[in-house]
Amino acid sequence: MTQSGEVATGSWRRRKRQRAAAGSIGRVTKEREGEPLAIETDRDVDRDDLAAEDDEDAARDGELTNGSLARIFHEIGDMLEVKGELVFKTVAYHRAADAIGRSPVDLVAAYRSGTPPKVSGVGQAISDKISELVTTGRMRFYDKLREEIPPSLVGMLQIPGLGPKTVRLIYEELGIETLEDLRQAAEAGTLKSLKGLSAKTETLILAGIQALESRPKRLLLNRAEDAIDAIAGAILAAPGVTRVEPAGSFRRKKETIGDLDLLVETTEPKAVMDRFLGLGAVDAVIGKGDHKSAVRLLRGPQVDLMAMAPGEAGPYLVHFTGSKEHNVRLRARARDRGWSLSEYGFIRIGEDGEPLTGDAAERRTFATEEETYAFLDLPFIEPELREDDGEIEAALTGTLPRLVSQADLRGDCHTHSEWSDGVHPIETMAEACRRRGYSFEVLTDHSFSLAIARGLAPDRVEQQRVIIADLNARFEQEERDGTAPPETPPEGFRLLHGCELEVRADGVLDYDDDLLSRFDVVVASVHVSRRQPRAELTRRTLNAIHSPHVDIIAHPSGRMIQSRDDLDLDWDAVYAAAAATGTALEMNGSPHRLDLSVERARRAVEAGCVLTIDSDAHSTRELDFVRWGVTQARRAWVEPGSVLNTRSRAELLEWVAGAPARSTA
Repeated sequence: MTQSGEVATGSWRRRKRQRAAAGSIGRVTKEREGEPLAIETDRDVDRDDLAAEDDEDAARDGELTNGSLARIFHEIGDMLEVKGELVFKTVAYHRAADAIGRSPVDLVAAYRSGTPPKVSGVGQAISDKISELVTTGRMRFYDKLREEIPPSLVGMLQIPGLGPKTVRLIYEELGIETLEDLRQAAEAGTLKSLKGLSAKTETLILAGIQALESRPKRLLLNRAEDAIDAIAGAILAAPGVTRVEPAGSFRRKKETIGDLDLLVETTEPKAVMDRFLGLGAVDAVIGKGDHKSAVRLLRGPQVDLMAMAPGEAGPYLVHFTGSKEHNVRLRARARDRGWSLSEYGFIRIGEDGEPLTGDAAERRTFATEEETYAFLDLPFIEPELREDDGEIEAALTGTLPRLVSQADLRGDCHTHSEWSDGVHPIETMAEACRRRGYSFEVLTDHSFSLAIARGLAPDRVEQQRVIIADLNARFEQEERDGTAPPETPPEGFRLLHGCELEVRADGVLDYDDDLLSRFDVVVASVHVSRRQPRAELTRRTLNAIHSPHVDIIAHPSGRMIQSRDDLDLDWDAVYAAAAATGTALEMNGSPHRLDLSVERARRAVEAGCVLTIDSDAHSTRELDFVRWGVTQARRAWVEPGSVLNTRSRAELLEWVAGAPARSTA
């Protein structure tokens, strides 16, 4: 940008020519998931252009690796996203990049030898592109994309409300391709000159950039698990390895994860470290040793890998799982008993606090965490509780909770089908649920005022009701005939008709009482007009809670982790009303929601509220999101008796039938 706020189009055009000349192996984007978003300068671009030329030479000289292939396909996914391609296309390229990066096979050599292996996630079209690149040093599809779209534009898509069409408009009309250029244009008032953009848009963009820079980017639980599974799978193939265990904040199931910690039990630690450092998904080696190494993954977090000898896992798992505060408490307890505690076990210490030497030296270690805690005269403490939030005291007094588990759940109270914003048909979702051993699924497609989610008008609700009745008749017949899936529980499986009822901006519920009374279960939520004052937002939520037809409040705070703030509610009023009426508050398992938060869930239970733990699934795959809701509940010390969907289907429906009486409380 110039001082007058005009776009330096000459610089933009020069950089575009440089990109076109750089060849097929382009620049690697600076934005990596798990790191704060980096802002590029012109100097960054020039350096990357040189890197692109070096990478092109590398391709022609035969120096391509799995890692560089993975970078390229991630970059293609980024550019397709900016172009506004269908989500499944962009996801396909990113999935292929991940698979390439973690492949134990040297794919470049394999393709050049004419014997490319089958790699899960790499279809024929992408395989053909790999072959073209490794044999010719170029990829025509990639070259064409790089001429059209600088990969750095993907950073702009992180700004809330800024979609691919707007990003491309800003780029094509003004030549803006970095967040810093975008910030300067918004501050100078240049953006509102474009069709469809306004001064309000500029204000929102500036606020979005500020939020991106101030909010550390961390992995959601499911993304962290993907990275862990990929690394663990590769490490398990190393000689002498008997197990790989995650530790750290992931094992405690914190809402977001920074670095990843992995423990590997092995008789050959050096071989394990060599394999770890040589993975194609490794972007940079941070530290290297025979028993501990650290890397940064391509588009991922830092990963620390520690080796432990067989039979000594207990202290390692305790040490590397608990929070700093939890571990301080354990070490103090050990010292009071004359021992120093570390990942290596317990070492006998003298009165001066120093380890004893000679014949008096002693080290104790254990194969399990249970034995490690027992040595401190403590019962086993579940990983999710190891935060120094009262768990030590509860352990000493024998009052640790019996935490809810996924096996306790009898059904899912919040699911969607293709009738609104889901992916799969009603029958497909129901079949997936009964094969999970559930006795019920509550189908909760959106109500009609949420047009963006293709909410159901009353006539479509009635059509849905007929389909559900027909399915339930079939399920009942199969149970009588003995042809139901073997996972079906003794009480059988039924699909319950529900809805996700929108609470409108004026506080009115989206369906009338007559229609609502005909649903089996009603879930209500607030999606629109989120910036209303606290009093108004609270009034809307309380209207739903006090309705005789509403049974559950879905994702009560409406948050999206790291991207959308919580609703500004009077939470004490919400807890009190929900407890008085018996209206359940949901613990939503979608990893980008995890709503209620741990602190609020714990407070809700203390206030006498009942909870549900649901997946909010929009596809059969997302039904598994319920497990993240379970881990969130476990971190909140939630026991099965506080969770509505640990009850049988008959008990659930009996509870729903009491709603009119509850609403007057």
